[in-house]
Amino acid sequence: ALWCLRMSVTPTRGCLLDLPWEDILVPHILCHLPLQQLLSLQRVSKSFQSLIQLYLANMRCFDSSQIGPAIPRAAFVNLLKDNEVLQRLALQNCSDWLTDRELLPVIGQNHHLHQIQLKGCAQLSRHALVAISLSCPNLRQLSLAHCEWVDSLSLRSLADHCKALEAVDLTACRQLKDEAICYLVQKCSRLKSLSLAVNANVGDAAVEETAKCCPELEHLDLTGCLRVKNDSIRVLAEYCPKLRSLKVKHCHNVAESSLSILRSRGVELDVEPPLQRALVLLQDVVGFAPFINLQI
Repeated sequence: ALWCLRMSVTPTRGCLLDLPWEDILVPHILCHLPLQQLLSLQRVSKSFQSLIQLYLANMRCFDSSQIGPAIPRAAFVNLLKDNEVLQRLALQNCSDWLTDRELLPVIGQNHHLHQIQLKGCAQLSRHALVAISLSCPNLRQLSLAHCEWVDSLSLRSLADHCKALEAVDLTACRQLKDEAICYLVQKCSRLKSLSLAVNANVGDAAVEETAKCCPELEHLDLTGCLRVKNDSIRVLAEYCPKLRSLKVKHCHNVAESSLSILRSRGVELDVEPPLQRALVLLQDVVGFAPFINLQI
């Protein structure tokens, strides 16, 4: 940003603002500056303010973490009011200020979004997910982790309209039950990554339907899904040959008898084999480290 300022006020080097804005400055120079610096640059002059507004209107990615979670509502609305070309929108952990009132206009005018991150945005409502489903037909990745406002009806709307989804994070969406997950995977068979973690209402029916409907599945997170049992893990092993990682920590009804099938295929699991786990526990509790070969 300082280099830009020097260029703009040094006659012998020419003026930065004389370069073509849309062909040079926006796509080749401003895109390399942090968003926070770009916003500061608006205060230099009216010309710079117009330049930054042009950049914001053509920005393909907006990530709130580049500014900080405590963005004033009015500032967020002003930043994206003219943008209709966003492809990635990341607003994780903005629960202090983000509501439907701020988000829905942005979603409604950006039909090219393929990644949306709303993790921890607790003040939104089911209307936000319905708006996403109606406005973003090309959506590929969606994170709704810890968004307890997500319900079965809004998830059905998502499944009906966003069938190109490849990654969905529904961690701690506690209203969802097996029926809603089954409907999602039946409609969105291209899923490669799915998180149902920390959801006590999710059980074998959802896991089995996911396995049968999503042959491209590579990553599945079932952490803390207490109703998931061995039978559904065996179905997962049978129907998902591309599975690369499975998280089943705190799934007390899932045993090594089903996990061993996946383990033998090289699937990454977040629980250790029983013998390994017992030896590590013995080492920690009794202090037998010098006498135990953990490679047994």
